[in-house]
Amino acid sequence: MSTIFTKIIKGEIPCYKIAEDDNYFAFLDINPVAKGHVLVVPKKEVDVFFELSDDLLEGIMPFCKKVAKAIESVVECDRIGLTVIGLEVPHAHVHLIPITNMGDMSFSKEKLKLNPKDFMELAQKIQAVIA
Repeated sequence: MSTIFTKIIKGEIPCYKIAEDDNYFAFLDINPVAKGHVLVVPKKEVDVFFELSDDLLEGIMPFCKKVAKAIESVVECDRIGLTVIGLEVPHAHVHLIPITNMGDMSFSKEKLKLNPKDFMELAQKIQAVIA
């Protein structure tokens, strides 16, 4: 059975897409810990991050870097934090989170509430930098 991320990649579930190439897909997290929180996933469905093939592992960081630089140019922050947790969805993924302090990376804090218009505008601004 496909994961929710595979369904998003295939267009079966809507998302606020940021970028994609042949191997990776980036989209806004709909339960963000910070404005501009993006998930980067390999298109190949693999549960555990370190079970990705060496080729996918080698390629995901340059893809993340491109997305992170775009987020950083759109969202006010000191830098983009990166974390791989992998317990929420059985599909390897990277969280890219705009941060100004260590607490900004906390998944235990209350998630931001953005409306669809805010998500769409943010996604478009980040996409425009990547394009």
